[in-house]
Amino acid sequence: MSDIVWRPEDDPNIRPPLQEGPVYRPDILNIIETTLDGLSGELRALSLDIHDHPELKFEEKYAHDAYTTFMEKHGFIVTKNYLLETAWVATYTHGQGGRVLGVNSEMDALPGIGHACGHNLIGMSGVAVALAAKSAMERLNIDGKVVLLGTPAEEGGFGKVMLYEKGAYAEMDVCLMCHPTPGPRHSISLTSSLALSYITVEYHGHTAHAGLSPWKAQNALDAAVLAYNNISLLRQQIKPTHRVHGIFRGKNWAPNIIPDHAIMQWLVRAPTTSEMEDTRRRVTACFEAAALASGCKVQITVTATLNEITQNKALGDELADVVLKRYGAIDYDWGIKSASTDFGNISYLMPGLHPGFSIPTIPDGGNHTTGFTEAARSEVSHDACLVVSKALAAVGMRVLTDEAFLQKVKDTFEEDKKLRV
Repeated sequence: MSDIVWRPEDDPNIRPPLQEGPVYRPDILNIIETTLDGLSGELRALSLDIHDHPELKFEEKYAHDAYTTFMEKHGFIVTKNYLLETAWVATYTHGQGGRVLGVNSEMDALPGIGHACGHNLIGMSGVAVALAAKSAMERLNIDGKVVLLGTPAEEGGFGKVMLYEKGAYAEMDVCLMCHPTPGPRHSISLTSSLALSYITVEYHGHTAHAGLSPWKAQNALDAAVLAYNNISLLRQQIKPTHRVHGIFRGKNWAPNIIPDHAIMQWLVRAPTTSEMEDTRRRVTACFEAAALASGCKVQITVTATLNEITQNKALGDELADVVLKRYGAIDYDWGIKSASTDFGNISYLMPGLHPGFSIPTIPDGGNHTTGFTEAARSEVSHDACLVVSKALAAVGMRVLTDEAFLQKVKDTFEEDKKLRV
């Protein structure tokens, strides 16, 4: 498998063969390509600026200011501190009426390793899609609106979910974004992601002197260890596509004091929300069994749930058509299929598309590693990001210009909702 992954030493000029045939509105696509090629230098400078100033979830103040300044410079109406302190929205409207294209730009980085998930590229891509759409709308007199939403706290903060609940997505007909990952050279992935549940578990026991009277205690640390071991054994009986992982910690622990409190943080993942809920029930039984065995009380709190990405097939098919005829390959094996994202919830609530795009990575240098941090700033990665941005802009412009296509997108979304169990 590793021999097909795009590596930094590979020649980026070697590309997959393209399919023959027309694309939708080549006049629009030509404007998109010309616009983004002309803006490439500015977009790369923006991406590197964000990469050089990594900020954690809900702390993206530098990124907020950099993006909003950039969008104002390019003629968008910008609302700063939009609904959340570090969120923002940039809009462009042409003509009267028309449809609304939504785009997301993520901003946050990871503790200690910076932009190891490439959100500098994701943010830049959202900007690129919005600018390309604006250019096409102006030059071809296309009515409609572009809404670029700067979304904080994807890394465990559920920023998009919070913004949706506050109405930030209300007027969008569709929403588009992308994500860098390892993968085959010049490929764009239409895989899904894993549904995810965040669980907090607290054990409350009773302290005692560990030497003088241990029999008087209920050991919360024992409860946490039992729960951890229970789940380690459970993994043998869960599907290989499911994931359960967690940590535990305490406060003021000492070896001669039996701990009366322990707290655990767990994540449960599966390919679909319903599968995740089934596995979560089994994991919950492990927590409860540990409490029973140790004599401790347990408090189990499901703090948040992320849905898997539902890639809208009509949008995905259009993206694939553009990519295969103009840019590269479509992949259904890589992407972020074993990770999770708050965009999954958005795709459950409205038509959405969230392709992955491959960038050159070193061995063992995938997402959430220092190797990926470096990969996310390379010039070849920038070029790959521009390619997927062009394709997404083409999809977005079809939404704005083809009523029958948009209806197909909406019908597909409703059909997908019926298939959820």
